[in-house]
Amino acid sequence: SRVPDRGEVCSAITSKYSEFLPSAQSAEELVSQVDGLSGSIELLRAGIEEQVQRDLNVAVAEFTELKQQLERDTLVLSILKKLQEFDTAIKEYNTALLEKKYVVAAQQLEKARSSLKMLESRKGFELKILKALGTELTVQTQNMLYHLGEEWQKLAVWKLPPSKESSSLESVMHSELHLCTLPSKEEEIAGPPVASVLQAFAVLGELRTKLKIFGQLLLKYILKPLISYPSLQPFTEELSDVVILRFRCEDPNLDHSSPVEVFDKIKFILESLPLELLGKWKECRVTLAELLGDMIWEELSDCLIQNCLVNSIPTNSSKLEQYIEVIKSTEEFEKALKNMQFLKGDTTDLLKYARNVNSHFANKKCQDVIVAARNLMTSEIHNTVKITPDSCVALPKLPDPGSGDHLKMQKTSKQLPKEMVNLENETKLSQYTFSLPTCRISSSVEKLMELAYQTLLEATASTDQCCIQLFYSVRNIFQLFYDVVPTYHKENLQKLPQLAAIHHNNCMYIAHHLLTMGHQFRYRLTNILCDGAATFVDLVPGFRRLGMECFLAQMRVQKGEILERLSSARNFSNMDDEENYSAANKAIRQVLHQLKRLGKVWQDVLPVNIYCKAMGTLLNTALSEIVTRIAALEDISAEDADRLYSLCRIMVEEGPQVFTPLPEEDKNKKYQEEVPVYVQKWMTFKELMIILQANLQEIVDQWADGKGPLAAEFSPAEVKSLIRALFQNTERRAAALAKIK
Repeated sequence: SRVPDRGEVCSAITSKYSEFLPSAQSAEELVSQVDGLSGSIELLRAGIEEQVQRDLNVAVAEFTELKQQLERDTLVLSILKKLQEFDTAIKEYNTALLEKKYVVAAQQLEKARSSLKMLESRKGFELKILKALGTELTVQTQNMLYHLGEEWQKLAVWKLPPSKESSSLESVMHSELHLCTLPSKEEEIAGPPVASVLQAFAVLGELRTKLKIFGQLLLKYILKPLISYPSLQPFTEELSDVVILRFRCEDPNLDHSSPVEVFDKIKFILESLPLELLGKWKECRVTLAELLGDMIWEELSDCLIQNCLVNSIPTNSSKLEQYIEVIKSTEEFEKALKNMQFLKGDTTDLLKYARNVNSHFANKKCQDVIVAARNLMTSEIHNTVKITPDSCVALPKLPDPGSGDHLKMQKTSKQLPKEMVNLENETKLSQYTFSLPTCRISSSVEKLMELAYQTLLEATASTDQCCIQLFYSVRNIFQLFYDVVPTYHKENLQKLPQLAAIHHNNCMYIAHHLLTMGHQFRYRLTNILCDGAATFVDLVPGFRRLGMECFLAQMRVQKGEILERLSSARNFSNMDDEENYSAANKAIRQVLHQLKRLGKVWQDVLPVNIYCKAMGTLLNTALSEIVTRIAALEDISAEDADRLYSLCRIMVEEGPQVFTPLPEEDKNKKYQEEVPVYVQKWMTFKELMIILQANLQEIVDQWADGKGPLAAEFSPAEVKSLIRALFQNTERRAAALAKIK
């Protein structure tokens, strides 16, 4: 093909350009027109929006103003409506009050109160009239309560004894409650007066307050006296328009009422009250009986428990089975109260207490035991009884043990061949070997021990828990004795030797029984105690120590008095002086008088062996002091020696006479002859008397080169000192002194 030349190309381009140029120019013109039109449209839109926004703001402002105006009008309208309701309620209240339609009047008052509360809740809309309305409502409410109170006083009239005399039986007899009788059927159309008043109180919220006052009066003057005074019997007397509830006294000698009788009396009282009235009112959710029960039942129940059921708890385990009747009567009593709607809910504390009789029996028994024991402990010690080896506590025969090692041992021994059973020694101990020696103890302690045995015997016939409580109550008796008696009788035990001796015997008597008391009952108590817990042996050392310390303290007092009296003997020196001799003689007489007095007050009180040891110890104290004082003298003239001998002879002659452990004089000679056994310094004292009357040779003979009776009582130094005091310094004295070594 042929290639176009340059000229042809140029002419073709020029032709195409001339055709395109007009189209481009027209397009540019069109664009400029569109831009102008777009600006116009934007201006028009802006104008329209500005005008619409201006009109919209005006409309919104007008709408808001109209809305606020509507709200104000609505609020004013509601307030005016509430004010109208308040005014209407007050008017209707006044009308109902004049017609004695108390329920309607009370309801209108509550409507007025509701309207006023609504008005007062409007924030930002306070009216000065509201304060006046509140005052008016308060005045009308009080006026209503006054009228209701007047009606209430006519419906329930109390005639009470003077307040100072309200606690005696005679004053309780004057208590009366006058109750208005129910209206006739014709009168019920307008509403029963009693029900109307009560319902009006309920509407006003004052019923609980009125019932609380009524309930407290009912408790104080009707219900509690019925529980406290068994002789009171309630009865009603019906007149034309009133029922009178009052008391009469049937048997003033009764100590306690049975729970059955008390329950019947209380049911009679509650049935006499118009407790069903409020229940007829449909708007009341609770009955009058429920309200009254909620207010007084707890206090009434406590009074029944403390003053009725407590007294009915048996004091003997054999009577526990009879207590089932009390439990049944309590159940029936509560059931009757629930039927009256006086009670609601589950079992009360009253029935729980009655059903828990075993625990209460144990607690009461333990309390009675401790109280009886303490009364015995605080009684006079000097009222005594004589205890001999043949004496025993008055205890009923115990039943044979049903189980235990003792029974097994008996069965085992029965199975052994005869030739193997008799293994005991032919020589037997006396039946009195382990007996308490003859002495006197307080009669209260004997009764205390009988109480302990009787309580343990009671424990053997009781339940396991009661058995344990009674067992430990017996232990508490002895622990209480340990703490109470030494403190309560402290002054007398310190001042009176006889009481100290009796207390010593009491403690030893108790300790003697404690040794075997646990063993006696071991296999008759509950299994828990049979494993070794039923013992009193641990108390034995304490009681022995208690008695011993008291008596030793009295012994120290008596020793002190003896030494104090002998201190006035002027050291037994210069007996040739009448004044000195008289003082020494007086001291000796006073000591003997003291010992004789002690011998009398301890006579037939202390066991003979304890008596002899005690008197021997005190006499030994006096003799030892005299020996010490005389042996310490540096110079004894012949006249002094004679007078000292005469004083010592008084002690030797009259000293044994203080040993009178038994009331029978002829039986005391045996113990008076055994004085050297109980008085350690008796032979020393007699050897001193020999020295005071002997010459040098006789003294040397008594010494016998350290083998004689004198050497057994005095040391060489003491004998030499006496020789130097009695004899002048001569060759014979020197020779005698040389032999004392």
